[in-house]
Amino acid sequence: MMEAVISVEHVSKYYRLGSFGSGTLKRDLLDWWKGVKGEPVRDDQSRDHLWALQDVSLEIPEGEVLGLVGRNGAGKSTLLKIMSRISLPTSGRVRGRGRVASLLEVGTGFHEELTGRENIFLNGNILGMKKREITARFDEIVAFSGVERFIDTPIKRYSSGMYVRLAFAVAAHLDPAILLVDEVLAVGDAEFQRKCLGKMKEASSQQGKTVIFVSHNMQAINNLCSRAVWLEKGKVVSSGEPQRVTSNYLAAFQRKIWKQEWANPGSAPGNEWIRMASVELLPQLEHPSDPVTIRTPLKVNFRFHNLLREANLAVGVHLFTLGGECIFDVSHSPALYRKGLLEGSCEIPGNFLNDGAYYISIIVVKDTSQPLFYCEECLFFEVEDYRENTAWFGKWMGYVRPRFPVTLNQLETER
Repeated sequence: MMEAVISVEHVSKYYRLGSFGSGTLKRDLLDWWKGVKGEPVRDDQSRDHLWALQDVSLEIPEGEVLGLVGRNGAGKSTLLKIMSRISLPTSGRVRGRGRVASLLEVGTGFHEELTGRENIFLNGNILGMKKREITARFDEIVAFSGVERFIDTPIKRYSSGMYVRLAFAVAAHLDPAILLVDEVLAVGDAEFQRKCLGKMKEASSQQGKTVIFVSHNMQAINNLCSRAVWLEKGKVVSSGEPQRVTSNYLAAFQRKIWKQEWANPGSAPGNEWIRMASVELLPQLEHPSDPVTIRTPLKVNFRFHNLLREANLAVGVHLFTLGGECIFDVSHSPALYRKGLLEGSCEIPGNFLNDGAYYISIIVVKDTSQPLFYCEECLFFEVEDYRENTAWFGKWMGYVRPRFPVTLNQLETER
């Protein structure tokens, strides 16, 4: 067995939530230490804590590509931050050897007034590269980012996609022994995502680097990783062959959520700009007892509170497979809306989706480019297959199954 390049030994991470302070430092430290030891603390403080990680142990050998899967808040990013020494564990320890490159907050350290060229040297230096290393890899970094034409333009004029491409290109061209990657494939277009995956594959297979990769894209986990670990509520649920782990993870959340309502805006999902009021999926069925089949039209209804006095808003509806593959991203034309309760809808026609499980996320955007709030995974549903006059009972290929007309004509006959 290969020697471990990273050893995570019984790591736990404890956070206090909300306001912290009894008025005296002595009392605060005493409450904190009781929480660390698992002892009960005062009633008014006991509910305001979170164990982001609980007794996590992992051995990661050199050259392995490890995928971390789990829902939002499962502890994946916390574990990466502890591995990269951004955060310290509350208990336990992490031992490792070799230079670590962290792609956790892509673009940290970029200065908007500087050009792309200047930011490559600035950010590379922040990430631990020497000037001669940056100079030697400069052309490769620029080519990978695809922003050659704008390299001497201040990055405040870059689009968000160009900004992220350049930031990832700098971080990806470090020469680390260990590469920590957190959700970078959630940004950029399909071509750039393929380049990112290719870079990570090259780092592990050809250069023998160790890669720890966090993603909600199960297909990327299965294709890239040699082992997967499923985290839930800060604990390791399962570890092993990626296909088996991701299948078990997806199966655990194959549930139906057709409606959610939040009567109190203060406790509803959102922020200082947007607060959700309700989301609902309406199957337009002839009879309520009918199953949701591929021919069933569906309608997504949503309401939210706009807390801005006046804003140019657009709402996008994102449909995903349970594996994280995006089926569509649709939105309406942006328009000016005042502060208050807004309502919208989106219709999914029948004979569009194939047999399978899906979820819907809703995003509210200001001025076409500034995301205000993303209500992730707010609706889950399953579509059952239905075919008339056929003996085929397997799953047809593809995520969609539109009913396009196909014709066949007899041109001539032979005797």
